[in-house]
Amino acid sequence: MNKTVEILPDQSALVARALELILSELETAIEQRGRFTIALSGGSTPKPLYEAIASQKLPWDKIHVFWGDERFVPPDHPDSNELMSRRAWLDRIDIPAANIHAVPTLEAEPGLAAAKYEQHLQDFFKSSPGEFPSLDVILLGMGDDAHTASLFPHTEALKVRDRLITVGNKDGNPRITFTYPFINSAGSVIFLVAGANKRPALAQVFAPVADDFTYPSRLIQPQGKLCWLLDAAAGLELQP
Repeated sequence: MNKTVEILPDQSALVARALELILSELETAIEQRGRFTIALSGGSTPKPLYEAIASQKLPWDKIHVFWGDERFVPPDHPDSNELMSRRAWLDRIDIPAANIHAVPTLEAEPGLAAAKYEQHLQDFFKSSPGEFPSLDVILLGMGDDAHTASLFPHTEALKVRDRLITVGNKDGNPRITFTYPFINSAGSVIFLVAGANKRPALAQVFAPVADDFTYPSRLIQPQGKLCWLLDAAAGLELQP
């Protein structure tokens, strides 16, 4: 694993650096494999990043968009990560509908949605059950409880090691989420973390010893590159 930690002066610098990294990975992926795959995160921090990507002139037909986690709500629900991403980015560009790989949240129950999304990923990557395909980039955020995607402290989702997708749980509300072994199979994982409220969790995530099930972001140790992008408020205590 190639791990880097960058502390940027503010959120706009964080977004600019994230855009730079993504465009670099995109260029390499398309050059080498003819397509670029990216999994998006929700929350407020990546929204300006998606708006910045939308303003680029890119080969949209070669870009495939997935989601690392999603609330179990209809795609037009205000809490939907897909809706936020579409408004900020995907509805503003000319991308083929088949290149947008949304979580099927209209299924009857979360377990079915998770199974269907997993099958879709296996079909797309032509991978076998039990095999973990590799996305080019997975974007992640981190909550002030150190959760990432919908992998929350002390929840059953953290124990799932044999599937790509599972059902996460946030205060009794189901989420569909990538499992941590699937995240760890990525070519590049980029964390975007902003705000002073994240400092206590970051201290535990970066500590030499701490409990992974209490601080789930510690479980993210990808086979490829791991880049933590922090704004100055979040990264204050990690300044060299």
